[in-house]
Amino acid sequence: MMTRSPQGRTSRLTRPPIAVAAAVAVTAGVVAAAPDAKTAEPSPKLSLIAATTSVTLDSWKEDPGVYLDLGTYLTSENGAFELKVTRKSYKDPVLATQVLRNGKKTTTKALPAGLVKDFSGLPDFAQISVTDAAGKTVLKQTEAFCPNNASGRVRPDAPANSKYPQSCPVNPFTLGSVWGVENGWASNTYAGYYAKPVQLAAGTYTAKISVTKKYRDLFGIPNKPQSVKVTVRERSWEAEEGSGSAARSAAPRSSQSADGHQGHQAHGGHEGHQQAADAPASAHSGNAAASAHASHGAPARPEAPAARTTGATPTFNVGHGPYPPAPPALPWALKKESLQRQAFSAAKVGDRPGQTDGSRQAPAAQPNAKRPTGKATVPDVPKPDLRSLPAYGITVSDGYEDVPGKDYLAFSANVWNAGPAKLVVDGFRSPGKELMDAYQYFYDAKGKQVGYTPTGTMEWDPRPGHEHWHFTDFASYRLLKADKKESVRSGKEAFCLANTDAVDYTVKNANWHPDNTDLSTACGQENSISVREVLDVGSGDTYTQDLPGQSFDITGLPNGTYYIQVLANPENRLKETNYKNNSALRKVVLGGKKGARTVKVPAHDLVNAN
Repeated sequence: MMTRSPQGRTSRLTRPPIAVAAAVAVTAGVVAAAPDAKTAEPSPKLSLIAATTSVTLDSWKEDPGVYLDLGTYLTSENGAFELKVTRKSYKDPVLATQVLRNGKKTTTKALPAGLVKDFSGLPDFAQISVTDAAGKTVLKQTEAFCPNNASGRVRPDAPANSKYPQSCPVNPFTLGSVWGVENGWASNTYAGYYAKPVQLAAGTYTAKISVTKKYRDLFGIPNKPQSVKVTVRERSWEAEEGSGSAARSAAPRSSQSADGHQGHQAHGGHEGHQQAADAPASAHSGNAAASAHASHGAPARPEAPAARTTGATPTFNVGHGPYPPAPPALPWALKKESLQRQAFSAAKVGDRPGQTDGSRQAPAAQPNAKRPTGKATVPDVPKPDLRSLPAYGITVSDGYEDVPGKDYLAFSANVWNAGPAKLVVDGFRSPGKELMDAYQYFYDAKGKQVGYTPTGTMEWDPRPGHEHWHFTDFASYRLLKADKKESVRSGKEAFCLANTDAVDYTVKNANWHPDNTDLSTACGQENSISVREVLDVGSGDTYTQDLPGQSFDITGLPNGTYYIQVLANPENRLKETNYKNNSALRKVVLGGKKGARTVKVPAHDLVNAN
C-alpha cells in the first residue's frame, strides 16, 4: 500500500517504535563495560536493606490495587554482583553464570540449571509477607528481581556510575544479557510492572521482606528480613479530578499514531528509584513529571524499576509487539497534560522534536560536519553483522480502518547488530533536494574513521506522528506461503535507526549504554542538513507493523500455513561481516472466515511467545 508523490518518489510508510521502553531514572554519564580493577574484588557481599521504615501506598477506588514498592534494596559490597545470562540458540535453555572479578583476573561460577527461565530477572527472589493491625497474615507472595533495577550508591566512594545496563530485557527472542549491582550500589527489589497489584483495604500493615533461601544459600546473603510499616490509603480520581475519571473510563488504554506508535499510557507514579545516585535532577526522566503528579493529584501507579521494556536503555519507545506500554511517569514532553487521562489522541503522540511517544530526550548522535570527500573505500576493519529475529506479537486486526471485512496480520520485527562493529550511517542534504545522500562509515580498533561508502538515501516523512528521516532499504517484511514463496510484502521499507532492544549484551564490543535511543533526536528534524543514525553492537531496532501497508493484508488469502520473513539489509547496500544470517522465519497458521480471521502461532523451538 504505497503511494507516489507528484514527483514520482515513493512515499514509504514509517514505523512504530517498540517499545521498549522505559522512563526509568538514569545515572549521569556513560561508562565503559569493563570492570573497575581498583575496586572490584571477588565474592561480593550482598545484603538486603530497607531505605525506609514506613511507606504510604495508594489504592484508587476506580481501579483498586496496591503496588508493593516497599523500598527494599539489594546492596553489593566488596565487589560488583554480576551475572551473565545466555542461550546458545532458541533450541537451548537459558543459562546463568556469575562473574567474579579480582583485579585483572576473572572467574566464573555456573548457576544451577533451570534457575532462570528468561531474561527478565531472578524468579522468586524476594519473599513478602504482610500482616494487618491485628497480626493476621493477609498476603504472602514472592517476586522476581532484576539486578539492573533502578539503583543508587550506598556510599560516597562508590563508582559514580554503574556500568550495568538499565533494565532486564523482555523481548522473547533475546539471546544474551548482563545483570549487575555495581560495587557500593544498591538495586531496588521491587518487581515493578512485572508485579501484579494486590488487594489491601485502607489501613495499616506490617510488611516483612526477605530473600528466599535458595538465593541466600547460592550467593551467601545473610538471613536478615526487613520490616516496613505500610499505610494504605484509598483515593478517588473522581473526588480529586472532578470529571476526570469519566474521561479516563471513556478513553482507550492506548491510541495509535500515524507512525504505528501506540500512545503512551500516562500512569502516574513514584519517581527516582535512582535518586540516591549522583545524577543531576535533569537526568531523571521522571523528575519533571513528578512535579506534575503533585499538581494534578494523579493516580500513583509505580513505574517499573526495570521497566517493561526491551532493556536496551532507559528510554521508552512504545509499540513493542505484545508488551503493553510501560507505566512510568508521564513523559517530560507531555508533563502538562492531565495525568488521569490514560490515552492521547494521534495528534498528541508520535515522533516529533522533543518527544518520542513517552521517551525522555536522549542525546543525538552527531554526524560528521561535512559529507565525505575523496575516493570511497571499504577497508579491512571490523564491520557490523546485521541479523533478524523471528517475528512476534503476531495478531489479526482490522487495521484500524472502518472497512468491513478487511483482515490484517500485524507483527513486531527486530533487526539487530551482532558486531563486532557498530553500524554508522550519515545522511547529507544538498540544498534544495528532498533526499539525503547516505554513507556508511568504517572505523579501526581505536575508533578512528578509516573509510566510507555510499549506501543509498534518507527521506523525510512529513506526516503527523512521523516527522523524521528514514534510511531506505534497511529491512523488508514478507509473508511467505508454505512453500516459502512470497505471497504478500509489507510496504514498510524505510526506517529511522535506534537502539530499542538489548538483544545480546554478551557479544564482543556490546555497548551497554547506547545513546541514540530516542527517535526524535536520533532521526533528525525537517530542517536538518545532516543526520547520523547508529545501531550499536548488541542492540536491535524493533518495529511493530500494525497499520495497513505495514501489516499484511490477508483478507483474500486462503487458510493454511505461512511464514513471516524478517529480512535485514535486503539489497545488501550495507557492508557487513555476514550476509547469510539476515533472514528469520516465523511460522503462522491462518484460519477463520473473511472479516473474522484467526492466527495460531506455534512455538519457535523453545520460545513459546506469539
